[in-house]
Amino acid sequence: MKLKKVLPVIPGINGSEEFFKSAVLVMLVLLDDEYHLVFQKRALTIRQGGEICFPGGQHDPLTDPDYEHTAIRETVEELGIAREKLNIIGKLDTLVAPMGAIINPFVGLAELQSLAELNPDSKEVDYVFSVPVSLFQKVKPDVYDVRYKNYPSFIDEHGNEVITFPARELGLPERYTKPWGDRSYKVYAYKVHGEIIWGSTARIVYDFIRRVNLLQS
Repeated sequence: MKLKKVLPVIPGINGSEEFFKSAVLVMLVLLDDEYHLVFQKRALTIRQGGEICFPGGQHDPLTDPDYEHTAIRETVEELGIAREKLNIIGKLDTLVAPMGAIINPFVGLAELQSLAELNPDSKEVDYVFSVPVSLFQKVKPDVYDVRYKNYPSFIDEHGNEVITFPARELGLPERYTKPWGDRSYKVYAYKVHGEIIWGSTARIVYDFIRRVNLLQS
């Protein structure tokens, strides 16, 4: 059938063009004969300022041939590490976050003797720290449930209701004129070294540690 010619060879995610697409590097470094995960605290002046994350950022289709390139480029820019000091090992599962982001996590080893060799960009990074992988194996994350709903309208700054989905005009059941779809989403949070590592970053850590534990089982 001719239809086969227009079907994707590798199916993607329907509607992904509406999501914020990014890539991060789950960066490992060997310090004192033990592998550590490297994190950065975002500068207060940027989006999600003051939060803990892995190095990484938005995918730029004009300059990045793939998401691995995005993870490397952003890590080099944010942490001031030379490209030749990064060795990509592989990739974790892509994370589709309910707030509208698609995150592609790559795992890599950094050839560093100390974090002092890094030269973070102060415009984006407040500071850098590391946590032993073994600590994450011992410390379980707290898990919370948050609720997500679909809102067909919102109240603007003048107190007026703005209808964004005209369910009644479309002849849909009355239940869609009010918030619907109340669903739960698990949010992970690790408390380590006086820091809170939570959200998408914590979920990626959880996935990574789960796989590390498989090697030892």
